[in-house]
Amino acid sequence: MIGRRMSRGGRPGLIGVAARTAVVAGTASAVSGRVSARQQQQAADREAAQQAASAPVAPAPVVREAPDAPASGLDDHALSTLERLGSLYAQGLLSEAEFTAAKQRVLAP
Repeated sequence: MIGRRMSRGGRPGLIGVAARTAVVAGTASAVSGRVSARQQQQAADREAAQQAASAPVAPAPVVREAPDAPASGLDDHALSTLERLGSLYAQGLLSEAEFTAAKQRVLAP
């Protein structure tokens, strides 16, 4: 039996073990990176939701209408402008001073 190679008994050689280890390590790194990215995205989503929930809610502005105001001779453009201004004011996009000034410009003859 001289000159005959000794059998390893079905075990992989050194190169086979190194290759298998590299595949396992590479797969673990890829999975770990994906899990980490997903966790970061979920944390960012949670933080954005908390910020949106904790944002101060402005109270709805009170729009006062003159009781039984006489019909004026406003044209359609002026009426639509006033409605748009009232909508912006109700949404909180215009301050009371800005709303009053813009309304006076529309109503001024």
